[in-house]
Amino acid sequence: MTLARIADTSSCDTLPCDTPPSAGWDLHCHTVFSDGRQTPEDMVREACDRGLHGVAITDHDTTTGWQDAVDAAERHHLPLIRGTEVTADASGVSVHMLAYQYDPRNARVTDLFVSLRKARLTRTRRMVELIAKDYPITWDDVLAQIREGDETTVGRPHIADALVAAGAYPDRSAAFAGAVGSRSPYYIPTPSPDAADVVRAVRQAGGVSVIAHAGDPSRNRTLLSDTQIEMLIDAGLDGLEVWHRGNPPEQRARLLAIARRHGLLVTGGSDWHGKGGKPNRLGENLTDDQTVARIIERGAIPAILPH
Repeated sequence: MTLARIADTSSCDTLPCDTPPSAGWDLHCHTVFSDGRQTPEDMVREACDRGLHGVAITDHDTTTGWQDAVDAAERHHLPLIRGTEVTADASGVSVHMLAYQYDPRNARVTDLFVSLRKARLTRTRRMVELIAKDYPITWDDVLAQIREGDETTVGRPHIADALVAAGAYPDRSAAFAGAVGSRSPYYIPTPSPDAADVVRAVRQAGGVSVIAHAGDPSRNRTLLSDTQIEMLIDAGLDGLEVWHRGNPPEQRARLLAIARRHGLLVTGGSDWHGKGGKPNRLGENLTDDQTVARIIERGAIPAILPH
């Protein structure tokens, strides 16, 4: 599939559609290289089975899974976008930034990811120390849940999996509703860089930045305001993930209005984590082909577009 072919298959010409696409790409997926439960190969194979036009790998704070995803995409002849999800902060509001098609050799981005993984590791270890006072888990139990190498991003999902393995909870979702959740007494916030700095770093690396699930009230008691989003637009923000299960209808409408006022990209993604991760189904929210074409055109690296 060529870039021109992708651009020609869109159903909306200029402004974002009022309804989510019924066909297209899932641009928000996690694998075993961060907090997902399945491999990039699994992701690509399932995307093919579901008839998606393409898929994006967006593990947290790492590019380690990119090559496996590229290899799988070429084997299965499925188009692929490479990306990363970065946790940032905007005046106390947690912001998850999806960074697409940036140059992974860029020193500013590489240093950012290294520091983020180290900070997450320290924070996760401290949370385990607190939880271990009341639950039968150790740090080694958490490390046992990591399925890949040293550059895997370690976080709360791995604590949740250790608690499940210890019999404390039936599944990961239950653990997040309990000891691992953000309202738990054991919770420690993720050390995060300033959101505007992340946007600028992604832009410098030739990438495209999109705020993930910006209207999800289950993640933040206080959501990003229009003014805060506009400040990120001034820093170089490219888009908003509107089509996500966490954004309720009124927030989707608000985000669409902002996107229209400022000419932003509107994306959709499942936030898939694989079997045993989140209940989110691959392809449950999608991004239309024309928007994907614009992301590819802006990016510093070529998308994988097998024939």
